[in-house]
Amino acid sequence: MDAVVFEIGLALGLIALVGLVSEKFRFSVIPFYIIVGMAMGPHMPHFGILDFRFIESYEFIEFMGRVGVLFLLFYLGLEFSISRLLKSGKSIVAGGAFYVGLNFISGLLLGWLLGFPLKETMVVCGIMTSSSTAIVAKVLVDLKRTANPETEIIMGMIMFDDLFIAIHMSFLSGLVLSGATSVGAIVKTSVFALAFILLFIAAGRKFMKYIDAALEIKSSELFLLTVSALLFITAGLSETVHVAEAIGALLIGLVLADSVHGKRIEHMIVPFRDFFGAMFFFSFGLSIDPMSLGGAVGAAVIGVLLTIAANSISGMIAGKIAGVSNKQSANIGFTLVSRGEFSIIMASIGKAGGLLPVLQSFAVVYVLILAVLGPLLTKESKTIYMLTKAVGAKFRRAPQE
Repeated sequence: MDAVVFEIGLALGLIALVGLVSEKFRFSVIPFYIIVGMAMGPHMPHFGILDFRFIESYEFIEFMGRVGVLFLLFYLGLEFSISRLLKSGKSIVAGGAFYVGLNFISGLLLGWLLGFPLKETMVVCGIMTSSSTAIVAKVLVDLKRTANPETEIIMGMIMFDDLFIAIHMSFLSGLVLSGATSVGAIVKTSVFALAFILLFIAAGRKFMKYIDAALEIKSSELFLLTVSALLFITAGLSETVHVAEAIGALLIGLVLADSVHGKRIEHMIVPFRDFFGAMFFFSFGLSIDPMSLGGAVGAAVIGVLLTIAANSISGMIAGKIAGVSNKQSANIGFTLVSRGEFSIIMASIGKAGGLLPVLQSFAVVYVLILAVLGPLLTKESKTIYMLTKAVGAKFRRAPQE
């Protein structure tokens, strides 16, 4: 036990250190957490009590990472609102549909090029369609673009993408985690998962007044314990009916988002989301052998190029529908390029389902590239647009000359 406690302390120290480094260079912290995890593990030397292999504590770190997924999805549910999405206008719905559709098709194309089976291809589609809400929101704040006309469209499209994540994760639960093999069994399990989601949300809305009454607790300690109990019970219940526990966490978040206590819950959950979320990315990196990444670089680069192309097109379409300028439309596409937490969660579903290990390697390289490249493209979107416009004008003049 002494070794476990000390190793957890080392892990937290490393995570805090790379977090400070990322803050200094104003990059997303997610790739730093993954990289430091990958740098540790069985291949590392140890010096007395300074054991960076994390052998004794690996199972506990992995469990904390699992809890991190629950808090990440729970918080996403608290932030999500279907009614808000429907009120956002056709530009967001149409733009979001094109965004999800084009990125999903990119995943299908990449899966076909790599010769992946159906299950692996569906996971790749999830990895490539899941934009990082955390990175996008942070970049918009850092660049002081929250008041820009296109920002409402960006956040609306992110919300639409979050809805896709919920649906696709329920599908992956049936396809990957249930053990179903025939097409009929897969469809049956997926439909059951989707039905469970819809029934849970409907029941939550119907009994909301009773939930609000039960959460009328003055003590912050008891309030937090009650909310946490709801989170873990719902997640565990979901797992027993072959729906991913992460979906259960998302569902209880969606229900509590409409509670009068929603803001209080959100405020109290943020520290847990950040702490356990960091452990999730670290534990994911810890499970990756850096020597295995070489074979995934080519696939990841192709995936990155497909993602940038799909995002650029969907951004221009969304901007055109909304009536904003081409420059603002380009900013929409580039801002949504970043990939992070949900792409890694999709990859972890593949890992839990015993799919090809290359999925994890692909996800790591793909996320690392776009988590760094995305904010840079967003920052320089105006310059890139002007260069593209100048090059296009030059080619149009060339035949005349």
